[in-house]
Amino acid sequence: QVHLVESGGGLVQAGSSLRLSCAASGLTFSTYAMGWFRQAPGKEREFVGTISWSGDFTYYADSVKGRFTISRDNAKNTVYLQMNSLKPEDTAVYYCAARRGGSYYIRAPLYDYWGQGTQVTVSS
Repeated sequence: QVHLVESGGGLVQAGSSLRLSCAASGLTFSTYAMGWFRQAPGKEREFVGTISWSGDFTYYADSVKGRFTISRDNAKNTVYLQMNSLKPEDTAVYYCAARRGGSYYIRAPLYDYWGQGTQVTVSS
């Protein structure tokens, strides 16, 4: 059974940094592209960024480009989301997702597995 477990969320002030982790089990992690999404209260889930199975390719939403960085450690079955210069509008539940094979994916329905999410709250 596949499990994706996010961690690292919390309450921080604007301008701060956080690093989210997503630990995967039950799958051959190195063959999966990974994505990060977020959902704020009353809003739809939105794409944040994605990384290819090898880690060679990444793609980000315009709203986080230059502030957020995705990386992965295939030896640890873990993907990371480094978030810098956080803004109040970054407040949301952050989810990681896995999609077997390929380069990277932007659309949520393309992902096979999802974590339960971790809350990130940025105060002004």
